[in-house]
Amino acid sequence: MGITKLGRRGALALGLATGMLLALPQVQAADLLADTKARGTLRIAMEGTYPPFNFKDPKTGQLAGYDVDVARLVAGKLGLRPEFVSTEWAAILAGLAAGKYDVIISQVGITEKRRQAFDFSVPYTYSSPQLIVRKNERASYASLNDLKGRKVGVGQGSVFEQQVKAVPGIEVKSYPAAPENLQDLAFGRIDAALNDSLMVAYLLKNSRLPIKAGPRVGAVERMGVAMRKGNPQFKAAVDKILEDARKDGTLKGLSLKWFGADASQEPK
Repeated sequence: MGITKLGRRGALALGLATGMLLALPQVQAADLLADTKARGTLRIAMEGTYPPFNFKDPKTGQLAGYDVDVARLVAGKLGLRPEFVSTEWAAILAGLAAGKYDVIISQVGITEKRRQAFDFSVPYTYSSPQLIVRKNERASYASLNDLKGRKVGVGQGSVFEQQVKAVPGIEVKSYPAAPENLQDLAFGRIDAALNDSLMVAYLLKNSRLPIKAGPRVGAVERMGVAMRKGNPQFKAAVDKILEDARKDGTLKGLSLKWFGADASQEPK
């Protein structure tokens, strides 16, 4: 959506994506690095409705955000032209498995289950789940358990959806994108929303809705570039680009630009 990548984000369609991946030919003609070099483009999937990570700038109509800047960085260092493919989150992993694009750069959380079906770059974002509540909320929520008997909004297919559904007694309402989730929260149709802490900070700075940050309620998560398995040269090239960008401060600069904080390093 927007509201989640997450990162974290999205497990819906993972089973489908895994099945589709296993059904694909096991032997690939060439490493993705050679394929993309021959084509001259890098096909990059992202949601496009998830500020400040990836969204359409209302002034230009063009994709903007942290993920977009990271995607342009990776493509540029590879000598390729970025070709963006906007895809609903619920279908984004299945699309990667089916070869509809080369990579996903859209706050995809690195989990062991996903690593069974896909390869991931080294992490380029670290963040944690955080609640969002109305400004006039008087209840104190220290953890998800405190929301039993309440309605919580989450991104459809996100890891946040999984986390909330794992707590018995919470009524879960899933949304395809952030705006609807936040509007329902502001109008009292849900009691809280769960999303990425980095997105929460952005929303509080830019949204006029009567909402505020709640507590962080989960462990730090790692987000990376998702790609199909069997492309070791491509993965190594992307890893080097991201590691170099971390060392020279480029990732930190992009993070400060969009979040006002350095999310490129794992918190100590």
